[in-house]
Parts: sequence; structure tokens; C-alpha cells
Amino acid sequence: MVRRLFMALVALVLAAAPTSAQNVPTPLQHFGFEIGQDRKLADWNQLTSYYEKLAQTSQRVTVDTLGLSTMGRPFVMLTITSPENHARLAEFKAIQEKLADPRKISGEAELQRLLQQGKTVVLITHGIHATEVGGPLTAARVVWRMATSNDEKVRTILDNVIFLSVPSLNPDGLDWVTQYYLKYVGTQYEGGPLPWLYHFYTGHDNNRDWYALTQKETVLAIQGAHNTWHPQIVHDIHQMGSNGARIFFPPFIDPWEPNIDRGLMVGVNQLGAYMAAEVTAAGLPGAVIQAQYDAFTPGRAYQHYHGGVRILSETASVRVATPINVPKERLGPGRGFDASKSSWNFPYPWPGGEWTLGDIVDYMDAGVMALLTNAAVNRPFWLKNFHDIGARAVAKWDRWPEAWVIPAGQTNKTGVDFVLRILTTGQVEVRQTAADFTAAGRTFPAGSWIIPMRQPYASFAQTLLEVQHYPDLREYPGGPPQRPYDVTAHTLPLLMDVEAVALQQSPGVALSTPIGIPEYSFQLPAHLQGRRASRVAVYKSWQEPMDGGWTRWVFDQHKMKYDTLHDADIKGARLDRRYDAILFQTQSPESIKNGLDPSSTPPEYAGGLGAEGVAALKAFVEAGGRLVAVEEATEFVAELFQLPVKSAVEGLRNTEYYIPGSILRLDLDTTTELAAGMKKETIAWYGTDSRAFEVSDPALRVLARYGSPDPLLSGWVLGGDKVAGKPAILEADVGKGSVVLFGFQPNYRAQTVATFPLLFNALRR
Repeated sequence: MVRRLFMALVALVLAAAPTSAQNVPTPLQHFGFEIGQDRKLADWNQLTSYYEKLAQTSQRVTVDTLGLSTMGRPFVMLTITSPENHARLAEFKAIQEKLADPRKISGEAELQRLLQQGKTVVLITHGIHATEVGGPLTAARVVWRMATSNDEKVRTILDNVIFLSVPSLNPDGLDWVTQYYLKYVGTQYEGGPLPWLYHFYTGHDNNRDWYALTQKETVLAIQGAHNTWHPQIVHDIHQMGSNGARIFFPPFIDPWEPNIDRGLMVGVNQLGAYMAAEVTAAGLPGAVIQAQYDAFTPGRAYQHYHGGVRILSETASVRVATPINVPKERLGPGRGFDASKSSWNFPYPWPGGEWTLGDIVDYMDAGVMALLTNAAVNRPFWLKNFHDIGARAVAKWDRWPEAWVIPAGQTNKTGVDFVLRILTTGQVEVRQTAADFTAAGRTFPAGSWIIPMRQPYASFAQTLLEVQHYPDLREYPGGPPQRPYDVTAHTLPLLMDVEAVALQQSPGVALSTPIGIPEYSFQLPAHLQGRRASRVAVYKSWQEPMDGGWTRWVFDQHKMKYDTLHDADIKGARLDRRYDAILFQTQSPESIKNGLDPSSTPPEYAGGLGAEGVAALKAFVEAGGRLVAVEEATEFVAELFQLPVKSAVEGLRNTEYYIPGSILRLDLDTTTELAAGMKKETIAWYGTDSRAFEVSDPALRVLARYGSPDPLLSGWVLGGDKVAGKPAILEADVGKGSVVLFGFQPNYRAQTVATFPLLFNALRR
């Protein structure tokens, strides 16, 4: 009934299509099915060819290819607005450039002219998580409506908004999920898990890359959309679990990252609440606000540091495109609401029952139309708010220093270049000194990099360069910790092993013009180069962890030679004849041994190593090979060789011990081969899968320990004393070979340049 009501409203809008739109193909005419039809998906070629047809037949739509995805597919952006606005796009882009940087505005008269003439720029992105198939389909239906309808609401949007649509932030994954799903429709495997990461390197983590900016798709979206158009509003469309609300909109729950401007907070709050109100008014139950998601990490919110609000919406999922049934009794408590009962932030509960792909598309569609309407009707607010955010940044916040300096002459060129690449890609102005200068009680050499903090995107620099002090939030006073949505630390100088110093006064030295974007300067260690390089393999199960994908990315950027091993490559193989070292990234012992469930996975992808694969790995080490395991995988290795090691925090309640993704101090034994050439003190990225070890047998050599008495460097730790001084890296001889156990993640999302050497050194012959 709900869907019939909503589709009737859609039909009323589309019934007012202008005569000139008669040649514009409908989605049904192009795809052969209605958008949202059960078990029907479109691949990337079908979607992009439809957008080309819309651009050819409607003066309201253009399509641009911003570049190529990781696997070589076109990465496209659509620009949708009135024909009159299309003729003046260069003018509107110039207005955005000035509003984004108030230093370019001559005075009040010019400002008022820009505010009067400018348009609200809205960027809507879809499908970054490829199994969340509703977004790319919704994009097609919305763009068709914008291309054809002459309804007053649509015309108001077209006249007042420059609407940018990225219909998929992950076209590779879209094709993989679509092709795999359609291959098995009608079989027992319909809607089953994709047996590989749906982004080649990062899987689900591709929406955690929005400050490190490592992946092609991230950089294309940043440079082609965000940095080019400086949108006032960004709407990132997602899907979530099925047993709670039907759709989430902001406001976000606390905490907000402290460098996000107040204008962005109020903008997010009013727009998200408006979207929820419009969806509810359209007769669609189950919209929730101020629940589930916080706004702390910049890894998901680039625009919050670039003057625009970031709206996240999350719609309940189905089994890819297969309907599900959710009984009312399965609806229950979530963070900040209860899906089984009405509350102030969840006033219209969904009663349970059948939930379909069509429902997903309808809810997403209603949210998009509400956002675009708000952007159009409240155009003066959005432009003025956007300008004022930049003006406050240029005037400098009181809590910010006058400048940051990254001293020249640091030995870690890889880390320095990585940090500078992030900042400059994020349009932070970075300059170099022409001479030595003295500040903060020390002398800095000529060529040091200065980040003045009176600039539009100073907040991006500040949040990435300063140490995070995540608040101690509890579910109730004295109770368990309130789980952060992601992690609690992102301090680049610590992650990258780079020195950055806050200056409370201007450096008082001549500065260059802003530098360009440097390239990566990854350097592969000598023992992994040339004819005598260690022969390395990475285990790649059909349930590959995302950390495995990130590791492949790091190895590929270093141009390192390695093989990936599936289960079948290991079973019965004489691995010692081909490899010196095999790496197991964080993965549970059960997943490694048993793999994917054969009831939902085709036989060629089901199962794990099994007894045969486990025996082959054991023989590999005993014959002289080295097995390197990270976090959860250390339990698999410890069990395999009956190593006398256990967790130092096993059985502790989360009120006693909790580290949800923070940067800890790590003390290295620099006399070991693993820490050769490194400083005694570095960092450890410690997350929910990390380990602090307890050992009593001297045969297990301790190569590193967590810092003591307080290991925390950035983020949030409860019960830090429980891991302080505990072993973090272990090594043991087994037969003629050896094993190395990393309790922490040495390659966290390709950002821990500080601990890359530990991982590379572990892969020696």
C-alpha cells in the first residue's frame, strides 16, 4: 500500500512532462524493466549508455567522464540544470570559486551580487558500496525525471540548483555485483555473498578514504566534482541493515569532529530533518534522525572541511535485489531509537512485512527530491552560509595556531610526500620557506613547508595534523562505552612518521607560492628487489579481508613482486619450493579454515583451506618458510603450531578495556632484524581486532611492546594499563622456518607509513 501511494505521487509529477520530452527514452524503454523491479539490475554499460541518451535528447543533462576507475571503467558525472543555466555554467562556477574563498571578493557590493546570482550546487553520489544496488538505480530514475518533467517543483529545482550526480562511485564493483547476482538468480545462491572484495583494493572501506585520498575513484570525485564545483550540499546515498529503521537522515549523534564549522552543523541538522519530514509526509514510514551515525571521522566527510554539508542517508537493504520479509518482532532497539515504537526522532514506525528493491528506490527517490527542493527554495541560505564558513576560516578560529610547519630535511621522504599530497589534493595552500627561520624556540631549515591557517580549508589541515582527544562517551553514566561509528584517531604526523609543529605566531619569513601536488615516493626495501628478493605471497581467500586488499594496494604502489594464493593454490602444494614468506592479513581462524558457507556459495568458492591446506602451510614453515600473521590471523597460526601465547585482555568487560581504533605508542627492540634501521619508538594502529599478547615461554621472542605506562598517542583508550608494556610483535622458530605475529595492524588503510618497514622487514628470507 505504501509503495502504491508513493508511485501515485511520482506519476503525478511525471504526468506533467513537456512535449519536447517525448523523444527522451523512459527507463522501461531503455532497460526493459521498471527501476526497482525485483531481481532486475543494470550493469555499468547499460547505465552509462542511458545517461548518454538522456544527454542527447534533453537540454537539461550533460555527461562527463572524469577519468577511469581502478579497473579501467569510465567514471562519470552528470550535470543537471535548466538549459538557461547550462549556457552559463562557467559563470556559475566562477561565482562558486569566489564564494568558496572570500579573499577573492572585493567587498560587500560584490558579495551581495554573487549571493543574488549564484545557484545552490548539490552533489549526489551513489553506489560506493556495490552491494547497495538501490543508489545507482535511483540515480537513473531521478535523472530521467529531471530530464523530462515540467512539474513546478522540478522546474524550481532546475532553475535554482546546479545538480551534479555521480551515479556510481564504484563502477567496477557495480558490474561485479550485478553480474554475479544475475548469474545465480533462481538458484540456491541467489543474493549470496560476492566471493571477492567489491572494490579491487578496499572493499567496503572505499568510503573511509576521504582524507587519505589513495584510491583512483576518490581522487576523481574530489578533483572532478568537489574541488571543481565546491558544492554547498553533498548527499552520499547508502544502504544499511534490514531490522531497524527504513531510512536514516541526519542530524548525526555526537561526537562531531571539533574542526567542523557551526554553519555546517546547523545546515546538516535542518536539511536532514527536512528530508525526514518530507519522506514521512509522503506516506513512507520508518524514517529516523539523530541515531546510529556520528560525524567524527573525516574519512567519510571530505566536504565538512570544504564548506559544504555532508548528508548521509542509509536505507534498509534486501538480499541485493531479492525481496525479504521482516517480521515485526525482529524490529527492535538501535542506537538512539527503537524501531518497534514511536519516538520524537522516529515518529512513524514501519510495521514490518515484505521489503523490496522497489521500496528502497522509492525511499531514496523521496529523500533526493526533498533535498533538491530544500536546496532550491532555500538557495539564499545555502549560498550565504557557504560564504560565511569560508570567511570564518580565513579569519582563523581561536583554537587554531597561526600556522603549521613541516620541517625540511626529514629522513622519511615517503611520509612527508604522502602528507603533502593529502593536504594539497584537499586544496590546502602549502608554501615553502626561502630561508632558515626561528620559531617555537627552534630553528627550521630553508625549504620547510608552511601551512598558514588563515585560508578557506584550514580546518582540513587542522583536523589531520593535530592529535585527537576523543570524548569518553558512555551508554549511561558509569556504563559501557558508546561505540564510535568508525575510529577515533586520524593524526597524519603519527601515522606517517612525520614531524609537524604548530606555530602560534607567523613564521616571519618569505614564502613561495602554493606548491603543487607531489607524487608518492614509495621506496621498496632492498631485500624485496632484484633477483635475490624474498619470494612473497599473500593469502587471498574467497572471503578476503579488506586489510588484505589494502596490503595489495601498498605492495602494488611499491611495485613489489608477490603472488596471491587462493585456497586451491595452497592445498597439496610444496610451498617452500616457490615462496620464502606468506602473509595472512587479519582474518579469523574459522574463516581461514572453513571459508564461505556452501549453502549460499557455489562450490568453486565455498570452503576454506580445510585440513589439506592447513597441512601444506605447516609443512611450508617446517621446511624453512616464514609465515607472517596479523591480528586475528595470529590465532590461526598459534593454534597451528601450538604456540604458548594468549590474549592479555581476554575476558575483560568493555568497561575495563576498550580501544575502538586509536594510535598507541610502540617500543621496538632495535637490535632485531625486524626493526633494523628504525627508531626505538614508533606507533601502533590498534583497533577492535588488535591483540596484546601474554607469553611465558622464551622461545617466543618479543620484538615490540606497547608503550608504558600510558600507551595512548591519539584517539580513545579505556583501560590502557591492560595493554601497556605487553608484547605487540612476536617471533618464533618452527622447524627450519619461523613465524611472526603482529598484534596490531602495520598497514591500516594504507596510512601507517610509520610501520610499513616492520611489515616489509617481516617478509625477509
